Amino acid sequence: MNHREDGFVGVFDSGVGGISVLRALVSELPHEDFRFFGDSANAPYGEKTEGQVLDLSRGIVEGFLEDGAKAIVIACNTATSVAAAALRSAHADVPIIGIEPALKPAARALPHGMILVMATEVTLRLEKYHELVRAWGGECEVVPVPCPGLAARIERGSLDAPDVREMIEGYVGPYAGKVDGVVLGCTHYPFVRRQIAEVLGSDVSFFDGGAGTARQLRARLEEERLLAARERDGRVEFASSLDTPEELELYRSFFDLSV
Repeated sequence: MNHREDGFVGVFDSGVGGISVLRALVSELPHEDFRFFGDSANAPYGEKTEGQVLDLSRGIVEGFLEDGAKAIVIACNTATSVAAAALRSAHADVPIIGIEPALKPAARALPHGMILVMATEVTLRLEKYHELVRAWGGECEVVPVPCPGLAARIERGSLDAPDVREMIEGYVGPYAGKVDGVVLGCTHYPFVRRQIAEVLGSDVSFFDGGAGTARQLRARLEEERLLAARERDGRVEFASSLDTPEELELYRSFFDLSV
């Protein structure tokens, strides 16, 4: 193994959404150093072609590895679906952890329920999502809900603005009072969980992949003997392809946001 245990964990997404996963990673592994890269100049990936997503993901991962990353987390459902297999094949000696819509825990919790899967159009179109439904949908009623434009709107902040509520109402309003659970199938969407609940009702259960991804990262680091020493405090660094002080401040504000 070429990667030493004191290296950092590289985490990336098309923008601020992956910070919801980063929060789960830091909670699970507070002794690790994390470097988060948001590709906000190219956000959102859910509205790009598969070839574009693959090329962007490759470039980010290669940059992380050149800087000494010991592991990579793809904190983006779309990039995981499109690029994870190719990245793992190209870098077989590096733990590369992806994220996927949390349909498995949702179906286990609500075995006969109606479950909405809110996600980007790309995520819902790919075979990986359909495999997930076949494997874990069981006797649930699984309803895909594409949310074009929502990730891009979340990128701009001001999440309590009326237009955010209007967008969410347009996507899920018809299901108010009918649905049992919601899978947040894009890492941006946990930041508007409260706003979604206001539309659908407070008794709806929510599921996202952040905690499961964090547990998987811990397991892989343990397996590869790459866990950082417990006596140290980890650090979190932010970087963005939209490299402005305002963008980095937005990233920090999302990291500190109460959701």
